[in-house]
Amino acid sequence: MKKTTENLLPSNGLYRAVWRWHFYAGLLVLPFLILLAVTGGIYLFKDEINNTAYRSLRIVEPQDTTYEPPSLIVANALAYDGGTLKAYFPPAAPDKAAQVRVSGEDGLKNTVFVNPYTAEVLGSQWDSGASGSPAMWVVRKLHSLEYIGWIGNRIIEGVAGWLVLLVGTGLYLWWPRNRRAGVLTVKARKGRPWWRDVHAVTGFYTAGFILFLSLTGLPWSGVWGKQFYELSYKVGLGMPDGYWSSYPVSNVPTGEVLDRTPWILEHQPLPLSTASKGIPAGLDQVVAKVEELGVAAGYTLNMPSGPTGVFTASVYPDDITQERVVHLDQYTGEVLFDMGLSDLGTLGFLAEWGVSIHMGQAFGTANQIVLLLACAAMVLMAVSAAVMWWRRRPAGKLAAPTYPADLRVPPAIWIIAVLSGVFFPLVGLSMLVFIAIEFCLHGVARLRTA
Repeated sequence: MKKTTENLLPSNGLYRAVWRWHFYAGLLVLPFLILLAVTGGIYLFKDEINNTAYRSLRIVEPQDTTYEPPSLIVANALAYDGGTLKAYFPPAAPDKAAQVRVSGEDGLKNTVFVNPYTAEVLGSQWDSGASGSPAMWVVRKLHSLEYIGWIGNRIIEGVAGWLVLLVGTGLYLWWPRNRRAGVLTVKARKGRPWWRDVHAVTGFYTAGFILFLSLTGLPWSGVWGKQFYELSYKVGLGMPDGYWSSYPVSNVPTGEVLDRTPWILEHQPLPLSTASKGIPAGLDQVVAKVEELGVAAGYTLNMPSGPTGVFTASVYPDDITQERVVHLDQYTGEVLFDMGLSDLGTLGFLAEWGVSIHMGQAFGTANQIVLLLACAAMVLMAVSAAVMWWRRRPAGKLAAPTYPADLRVPPAIWIIAVLSGVFFPLVGLSMLVFIAIEFCLHGVARLRTA
């Protein structure tokens, strides 16, 4: 009798239980893993793509002359597009255009691109925030599933948690057990064993990257991220106390005003301008003040919202050590708040570094290439898993790995389930659903054979 691949695997209950959970986790995560890897790989190069696809708007010929005053640049942009000024983006480099964000009467925002040396308007496009272009906006929304609202955020959070579980169970299954399967290299030559070796070996080398990308994406999630934020603040490792003690604050979170803000600052309230009347400071004066403070190039200057609003200069550069957020009184130009990376607590500091690496910024091109290879490897793992499953499944059946007839759950599986539920609530919730389905299917099977 010909032995199947499953017959050759270890027969102990723990191995089969882990394999079964790895199978279910993969079944749940696989389509989302491909989506995250493909969109993430594209978004790593958003600046390069934007500068190439929209070169006529974003790139200018460097000149030996100084830039025109911000007030003139903004005036020309408003004359071109109309509406209300929302934000000014000074040129990020000598060959980059200045950008002016304008809000129309219908509430829609456009970005007007202006040559900073001549104040000539180069054109405009629909404003897409931190994505930099409508095309990258679509990629970003797909990556986070924001297209389907809050439920998309929960799905991605659950997938991130399940990916951590997939890595842990995958490494357990990968561990050599005197089998002639590939461990560090692909040994099989063809068929399902070859796909298994490709999946296992690729997974071993990619495991650390999957864990890193999953964990560094979680601070922005709705459930896990909120709990992490509150915990880091309570233990003094996130946003330090004392920043707001000298000034009144609004009820508007900083994250609602800025395209991009440090994670730990998103829910912190904006300060209020101390004077509620008078003549607001001129744009040229405020830009000069921001430059004097040494805020890194590439910053955005957001305009005050209402008579008590503030000017906000924020920058999230490739060099994460220059990350900074500065709020200034709209009437006096006085600095009300000035926070950089070094001002954050340990968890806030690590979260910012993690996200910068996650987005391919911290270490330049090398960072982008390494993560692109990791994204490609994740797609390969997802495809190889699908091929393995398709080749072993009997027609019309799910073909999940077999489970002991008495449905006994090894203690190690319970430990994994409890820890997963504690650290990743949405994983724990979905795991309970799987367990309920398991028991229901087992009960139906027993009735059929009774």
